[in-house]
Amino acid sequence: MKRVTFIHAADLHLDSPMSGLKHLPTAIFKRLQESTFDAFTKIIDLAIFHAVDFVILAGDLFDGEDRSIKAQTRFRKEMERLAESGIAVYAVHGNHDHMDGHWAHLPMPENVHIFSPEVAVMQHIAENGTSVHLYGFSYPKRHVLERMIDQYRREDGADLHIGILHGTFEGSSDHDPYAPFRMNDLLEKGFDYWALGHIHKREIIVSQPPVIYPGNIQGRNRKETGPKGCYLVELDSSGAKTKFLETAAVIWENAEIDASGLENYQDVYETCINLMEEKRKNRLGTVINLTLTGVAMPDHEVRSLTNGELLETLQEDEADEESFVWISGISVNEKRMWNKEKLAQDSEFFSELFKTADQFAERGENALPLYSHPLARRFIGELTKDEKQSIAEEAEALLVGLLYKS
Repeated sequence: MKRVTFIHAADLHLDSPMSGLKHLPTAIFKRLQESTFDAFTKIIDLAIFHAVDFVILAGDLFDGEDRSIKAQTRFRKEMERLAESGIAVYAVHGNHDHMDGHWAHLPMPENVHIFSPEVAVMQHIAENGTSVHLYGFSYPKRHVLERMIDQYRREDGADLHIGILHGTFEGSSDHDPYAPFRMNDLLEKGFDYWALGHIHKREIIVSQPPVIYPGNIQGRNRKETGPKGCYLVELDSSGAKTKFLETAAVIWENAEIDASGLENYQDVYETCINLMEEKRKNRLGTVINLTLTGVAMPDHEVRSLTNGELLETLQEDEADEESFVWISGISVNEKRMWNKEKLAQDSEFFSELFKTADQFAERGENALPLYSHPLARRFIGELTKDEKQSIAEEAEALLVGLLYKS
């Protein structure tokens, strides 16, 4: 049976500046700066270990259009390692590293095949004789809003057909709608596998034929949580076997501790330490945004959790740990001593307060003065629906809690 194996990765974002993280300890910040390169090296290690036929890189290889010499040099080094093992690479450039940027071009080894701005087909012949047609295009400019999927055409003369597309599954996310497509657009092409990129959240949209977003290879902020990596794919005419392989050097997580049964600061501190030691077992760096829920302690005990002392104590000495567990922030949600529905019914003031919180959850950043500042909007992303809801709920709980106590 005709068969090939390959690795599908996307959204490498090599040399990402890790914006907004310079406040972290120097050692941890440097680990984060190197993390995209470390994750990419892991992908190459995996490709060589599994002796794949080729590697697919589905867009945003570099973080910026004016890719640095450092990023290109590190990329080329890894490509040379694949060349030494006889492994080909098929890559497209996405909206971040589009072809209209200005950079000093470094030549790549002959095993690297970059798609042009026009949808094209390339042929790969595996050592076992299996022929594969790979289809794709690189972004000619940053904003590609056209339905490029309409230009994909299956060509005869190959045993297997793989589509590479850096774009947006319509209606699936808050991402910019670059190179949009619908599911039927992909399925009607008759390809055996769709290697997608652009969305940083891992998702298998369809199993057979596989339509897969592998997500990015390394989380870069608190929104990009959980394991990150690539897919190892074994493909033949009867279907595909896929396996997710983790590559991230640093993991971002949201963690929650139920503090309803904890009586004082020491109880909370010890519970946090236990959580950190459990996370440390992954032998990677970990950045955690921590939430304490159901806190029901005297005010002086709560203040010790919210005034920064707990956070500072938990962060102490972590910067020197190889497998660091850095608590980036702590949110404290106290156990409600009030009934929202009853307060709204009994008090016009509280009723208006709850309505205002609900309106923020709908309007989000439009209700925040910071987002109306033209300079600030260039550097801060839009809030997701969940983030708007979370901010509204936290603000509501804080205000009502303070007013109720008084």
